[in-house]
Amino acid sequence: MSERNIRVEPIDRQAVEDQEVEIVERKGIGHPDSICDGVAESVAGALAREYLDRVGEVLHFNTDETQLVAGEAAPAFGGGEVVDPIYLLIVGRATKHYEGQTIPTETIALRAAREYLEETIPQLECGEDIVVDVKLGEGSGDLQDVFGEDEVRVPMANDTSFGVGHAPLTETEQIVSEAESRLNGEFAAENPYLGPDVKIMGKREGDTIDVTVAAAMVDEFIADLDAYADAVESVREFVAEVASEHTDREVAVHVNTADDYEEGSIYLTVTGTSAEQGDDGSVGRGNRANGLITPNRSMSMEATSGKNPVNHIGKIYNLLSTQIAEEVVSEVDGIRDLRVRLLSQIGRPIDQPHVADVHVVTDDGVALEDVTDEINAIVDTELANVTEITRKIIDGELTTF
Repeated sequence: MSERNIRVEPIDRQAVEDQEVEIVERKGIGHPDSICDGVAESVAGALAREYLDRVGEVLHFNTDETQLVAGEAAPAFGGGEVVDPIYLLIVGRATKHYEGQTIPTETIALRAAREYLEETIPQLECGEDIVVDVKLGEGSGDLQDVFGEDEVRVPMANDTSFGVGHAPLTETEQIVSEAESRLNGEFAAENPYLGPDVKIMGKREGDTIDVTVAAAMVDEFIADLDAYADAVESVREFVAEVASEHTDREVAVHVNTADDYEEGSIYLTVTGTSAEQGDDGSVGRGNRANGLITPNRSMSMEATSGKNPVNHIGKIYNLLSTQIAEEVVSEVDGIRDLRVRLLSQIGRPIDQPHVADVHVVTDDGVALEDVTDEINAIVDTELANVTEITRKIIDGELTTF
């Protein structure tokens, strides 16, 4: 039997699906906060892989303080222009010198940021519409022996902090998450007038769900106001169809509710992001590690993106707690709602949390003691394999926002 400090107890509330009011939000990949998250994580992955290629280990770094200062644009039907470029500053620390080697961390960071932006926001011209700067202080150079040929050594926690995860997703959470990913996936691929700055807010009152979508439209592909109205309606119909795949509840979808057609005030952009027009951004101000903002749930305020994937608890425990919650719900019958909280203690091995606290709502007719042993076993196994989280992050298998 493991000596890890794992606690399983009843949750102190109703299952979220059974609460009268639920609120769920997702900031899409083109939102200024998400741009910062995406760039920070892209740079972090590039640095980790470069360190592995050059020295065989992941050296000390963090890029989780990236900031975006909004620009100014003059959108117009058929195509406008950016008047004042967006400014993006990649801030953090990175090991630049190790055992006689000089590692061009800032060049690596700039390249990773440019590649990410070109892929994510194709209308945004790097160097013209957005200026990317980087300021990385020197890291400590400490090695973390996680990827050597010898037996894996479990790293020590870099901080006393915690991570939170939950499962299963409610219907509202599923709708909000999937609507954004599919709008920025299959829908945008066929309809280039939709920019990547898609923000979705879901509200459920009883059995009625309202979904409010803020969708930045790209002016180059919008000929006039009628075309804009058609684009808005297409987004509304698509989201309604996505919602119908996840619920039998009544769903109302609203798109760009601040528009005033008579005044000519609409959500038209040059680049597909509100960052071109006064909307600043910062790492960690948007989606949590599972891609959602869920005020009905417990959440960590840690920024997950950009942190070192070897021993930074703000990254590892938020991702691991989510993975544990999903695994438990997948493997154990009779669970309606589950929350996992992992607390670290600085200097303690990350597979030995100060406490792993699991709160459960069981289905009617299922007693907590009937599933406690199964839950304990899964949590114990996931903690024992915690270094797999690091591998998955570096290989790009996990998203952080």
